Amino acid sequence: MSDARRPIKAVLLQIHSIAGLALALLWAVVGLTGATMSFEDEIEASLNSHLMRVEASAARRLTPDELVAQLQKVGDFGGVSAVAMASDPAAAAHIRFARSEGGTRPSSVYVDPYDGHVLGSPRGEDFFATVRKLHRWLLLPGDGNGIGRKITGTAAICLIVMLISGLVLRWPHRARSVKMWLKPNLALRGRGLHRSLHAVIGTWVLPVYLVMTLTGLWYSFEWYKAGANWLLARPQALAAAMQPKPPRGAAASEGKADAKAETNKTDTKTAETKPLGFDRVWTTFLQQENNDYGRALLTLPAGAGAAVRVRSWSRSSSLESVRDEFRIDAVTGHVISSDRYADKTLGERVLAGVLDIHRGAILGWPGKLAFMLAAAMMPLFAVTGLLLYLSRRRHRRLVRQPVGHLVPGE
Repeated sequence: MSDARRPIKAVLLQIHSIAGLALALLWAVVGLTGATMSFEDEIEASLNSHLMRVEASAARRLTPDELVAQLQKVGDFGGVSAVAMASDPAAAAHIRFARSEGGTRPSSVYVDPYDGHVLGSPRGEDFFATVRKLHRWLLLPGDGNGIGRKITGTAAICLIVMLISGLVLRWPHRARSVKMWLKPNLALRGRGLHRSLHAVIGTWVLPVYLVMTLTGLWYSFEWYKAGANWLLARPQALAAAMQPKPPRGAAASEGKADAKAETNKTDTKTAETKPLGFDRVWTTFLQQENNDYGRALLTLPAGAGAAVRVRSWSRSSSLESVRDEFRIDAVTGHVISSDRYADKTLGERVLAGVLDIHRGAILGWPGKLAFMLAAAMMPLFAVTGLLLYLSRRRHRRLVRQPVGHLVPGE
């Protein structure tokens, strides 16, 4: 190593070590929770296959409002916040509930779309909800409005610094040798083995970690999201994306934003005095999609206002991001806005698919598996990094001359 590069690498090593020691446990938690959620949909589908399917029938299926009415006859589940419907005649309807005044949300239920009887609550839902809160907000108070969101975002930025500094520190003398980059030396023992595992496996997962962090920042910082929209979206789409949004969990503020979007003040007042329903929205949605859809999710506004959000996936869609989205007035049935996936530019499709990219789902199940394994390896870097730090400290103590034992003239 040249004398000019030694000070630079020494500084990078200090930054790499200090940041790693300070944040290793946090990264390990985020990595393990992310790995746990990688196949969440598949796990829940397996656990609840007996609830999600019914016997197909030629009978008429109930409308969303009829399903809710049947549900309310059974018991007091609280206010309904969303209804998921499918075109598959053997698929059960899925109903979610609004949070109570105490902030808790009842478990969702699957219902028979033909007669509305309750099939049961899905297993695993509460577990994955807790894991998701730990992954995103570290279970700190305030959820998305609290400090946890900023902590995980800052940790993601620090991880990018770690990846870059680690790449510079491990740059081999034979940089063109694939073996030097990608093959760990398992014949080594002790510090040598720890360093080989830390460096080589770190090289394997570096591209995955960069994708994870760059997309994860989307959920942590509004300035990052605004910058990504400015860079990749068209001006008209950017204007819609940059509309002020209420803080997470602020129902009253969200209601005001929805109310501003309404053009008919009389209809909005009516919606505020009468509970909103789904049926007019459902009828309009079916007309918009010409009855050609795979599944749809209708979500009521959290506060005042009458704009119901409808997300629609085609029968062939396997990705969360490949969907159409509408905002429909629940009182009049008028379409307030329409955002079709087919009309998006490449950049806008990238923005819509941030979650699928973050999870590796954009590459199908092999991508999800690769991202899961990479996330699960995060504790390995915490352990090997700590061992390397301790071995460096021990080595420095051994080579340092014990001043107390020196004699005159030495």
